[in-house]
Amino acid sequence: MLSLDSISKRHGSQILFIDASLAVFRGDRVGLVGPNGAGKSTVFRLLVGQEQPDAGQVNVDRGISIGYFDQNVGEMSGQSVLAATIAGAGEVAKVGEEMARLEAAMADPEQADQLEQVIDRFGEVQARFDALGGYGLSARANEVLAGLGFAPEVIEGDVGKLSGGWKMRVALARVLLMKPDALLLDEPTNHLDIESIIWLEGFLASFEGGLIITSHDQAFLNRVVTRIVDIDEGDLISYSGNYQFYEEQFRLRQLQREAQYARQQAMLAKEQAFIDRFKARASHAAQVQSRVKKLDKIEKIEPPKQRKLIEFEFRAPPRSGDDVVALEHVEKGYGSRQIYKDFSLLIRRQERWCVMGINGAGKSTLLRLVAGASAPDGGSVRLGAGVKLGYFAQHAMEILEPDATVLGMMERTFPLAGLGVLRTLLGAFGFSGPDADKRCQHLSGGEKARLVLALMMFDPPNFLVLDEPTNHLDMDTKSMLVRLLRGYEGTLLFVSHDRKFLSSLSNRVLELTAEGPHVYGGGYDEYVAQTGQEAPGLRH
Repeated sequence: MLSLDSISKRHGSQILFIDASLAVFRGDRVGLVGPNGAGKSTVFRLLVGQEQPDAGQVNVDRGISIGYFDQNVGEMSGQSVLAATIAGAGEVAKVGEEMARLEAAMADPEQADQLEQVIDRFGEVQARFDALGGYGLSARANEVLAGLGFAPEVIEGDVGKLSGGWKMRVALARVLLMKPDALLLDEPTNHLDIESIIWLEGFLASFEGGLIITSHDQAFLNRVVTRIVDIDEGDLISYSGNYQFYEEQFRLRQLQREAQYARQQAMLAKEQAFIDRFKARASHAAQVQSRVKKLDKIEKIEPPKQRKLIEFEFRAPPRSGDDVVALEHVEKGYGSRQIYKDFSLLIRRQERWCVMGINGAGKSTLLRLVAGASAPDGGSVRLGAGVKLGYFAQHAMEILEPDATVLGMMERTFPLAGLGVLRTLLGAFGFSGPDADKRCQHLSGGEKARLVLALMMFDPPNFLVLDEPTNHLDMDTKSMLVRLLRGYEGTLLFVSHDRKFLSSLSNRVLELTAEGPHVYGGGYDEYVAQTGQEAPGLRH
């Protein structure tokens, strides 16, 4: 269906691909992985013709339709969410529009002299519309939008009033509704909650075409893909299996590369030692020359590049009192909508609470109340003795000064810290070398999140309140954050839609439902075992 044949591509001085090849067939489910900046989005743009290779061929079979979702959402306004979704559904939407125009022409007396041609064309268009499933299009669109978390009243509402994240969901719904031969999905899970991610997993399980997908959600990739293609030093390396299998095979491949390199280095050192020892002796001239020629002919193995984030020794937070925060008889609402009524909760030292609930259940509201960013309408929220609180939310990016560099922000915040220590910390959060000199105004959403987390964790508080901390984080940074928080000696209260993050870190679950809050004594895995569901919105 789709292939890249011996392509080479560079952006400025950065070489992305050298003689790299990839083939995707009907039924393939490919997960595209690689470090940030390796060229994952470039692969998509090459396949849809938005970029051209410097060398090699991009091949797309004749008649193949491609649905491409990326993070660039066009202008949406002036129509309902449903209409905007249907309008972007590719050929079937265009055929439907033509059919509507032809219906209007047949009813127009001024076009009576062309009625026969219009009727003939209408027959052709109607047959194509039917073949494309057009008569079920509205029902399918409603089903897809509901699966992606849209309430019925929102589906009928103005798409222009949606936030950027919800417009992303509309853009994704458009592509899914197309039913193309090939789906190219670049980070489709970024703005989805757990319920929508799980729905998408089911939708893609029944998709019969070719699929290429990138995602920083490891659980999602494990369930969706059957092959991983890794962008590795300019090449595209294919691994059969899901992401977990790829991780194991990649580590094995790295060990083999390191062993091959070490063996060759040992051999070269031995040969060079012989040459150095006997090059001045006439009696060994022939042997020395022979070995010099042998070394010249050997193809040198390059030292394997390491994909390891820098480790940083984080300080232990100061000890807090045993009672970290107490919410007593809390009342909170917005307008006529009551979020919390007579709600009480006690969080104790070293507990790790994850908060579960459908959209609008009050997860972020709870975190804002605990962090002091919002006041209760009634009742009280009290922090315990010795509690030093750190709060991460999406608006936390506002603390970054646009003109400051990444390193400059660290130096301004911690003026007594050594430059080497700050650079090592930034390296642990993915800001190595020149990345530390980027200005904050030029950072991506994920980079801003990493910098805010670095600022928070250099001198860690003993109570961390984290609202979706993994949004936009790549696999490596997410793994580093999980490792860091596993060893964290403080108390955690967090919201996340990343199931690995939830599973790795929680030992308490607070589930917010329409019937009221429910507390589970174990972590996320125990919650799933007890409820039989991975998220509250999936329970029937």
